[in-house]
Amino acid sequence: MAKSFKTIGIIGKHNNPHAGGILNELIEYLDRNQIDILLDERSLESITELAERNSFVSRSILGTRCDLVIVVGGDGTLLNAARSLVDFDVPILGINLGRLGFLTDITPSDLTDTLDQICAGNYQEEKRDLLQARVLRDGNQINESTAFNDVVVHTCSVARMIEYDVHIDGKHVNTTRSDGMIVSTPTGSTAYALSGGGPILHPSLSALVLVPICPHTMSYRPIVVDGNSVIEIIVSKNNQARAQCSCDGQIDLSLQNGDHVIIERKPLPIKLIHPADYNYYGILRAKLHWGKRL
Repeated sequence: MAKSFKTIGIIGKHNNPHAGGILNELIEYLDRNQIDILLDERSLESITELAERNSFVSRSILGTRCDLVIVVGGDGTLLNAARSLVDFDVPILGINLGRLGFLTDITPSDLTDTLDQICAGNYQEEKRDLLQARVLRDGNQINESTAFNDVVVHTCSVARMIEYDVHIDGKHVNTTRSDGMIVSTPTGSTAYALSGGGPILHPSLSALVLVPICPHTMSYRPIVVDGNSVIEIIVSKNNQARAQCSCDGQIDLSLQNGDHVIIERKPLPIKLIHPADYNYYGILRAKLHWGKRL
C-alpha cells in the first residue's frame, strides 16, 4: 500500500438506506490493508453497526489527521465535505451513491479494484477552486460562507423579481431586475449555472461565470471573467420581494435591501483524487447523455 494514505477518513450521506453495505465494504477493505480509519461523527455516528472498532471524530480532526478523506454519497455530500475540509489541504475521493455523480466518480461495483489502484499510487490528483461569499450591511460584515459550486443571490418569493447592481473589480457592470444572479466556479458550471443557460467551463480554468436568472431583458447574457475577479452584488434598497444568498444550494444567508454580497475565490483549492483513467470529457458525455440518439 502507498505510504501516503496511512490514515483515511470516511464521510457518508445523511439518512441514506443504501449506504450501509458500501460503508461496511469500504471499512473491511481498509482494515485488511492495515489503514487507520476515522469516521465523520456528523454523518455516520447514527449508524450503530459502524460503532464497534471505529473512531468517530469531528471534521476538523478528519482534516488534520487524515491523508485522504473518502466521501460515500452523491455530489451534494461531496460539496458539503469540500466546504468543511478545504482549509486543511486534505484530498477527497468520492464514491457515488447519487444520481449524476459529476464529482463522485467511483461506482460501488468498482470499489475494490479502484481502491487497489489508488492506494498503490495509480491515480490523478486535481485542484478545484471554491468561492468565499461575504455579506456586508452598512459597511459591516454580518455573515460569510464557502461554496464549491456557486453562490446565488435570488428572490425568496415565487414570481417576484429583485433589482440589484453587479460590480466586477469595482467597475459597474449592470443594474437589472431578475430572479437572481448565479456566480459559479468551473466546477459549478455543470450545475445550476448550466440550467440557467451558462457555458460549461473546464475545471482547470481560472475563471468565474455569472449567469442571470430569468432577467427582465433579452440582451443580458452569461459572462465569463477571470478567476481572480471580485464580484460585488448590491441588493437594491427599493425591492419589495425579499432576497437571499445561497451557497451550493445548501447554506442560506438572509439578505436585506441595501446589502452588499462580496464573492471571490478562496485562497486554497480543494484536492480531488480520481481514478487513473478519469476523463472529464467522458464524464460530460455520460452524465449529459451527449451523442445519444433521440
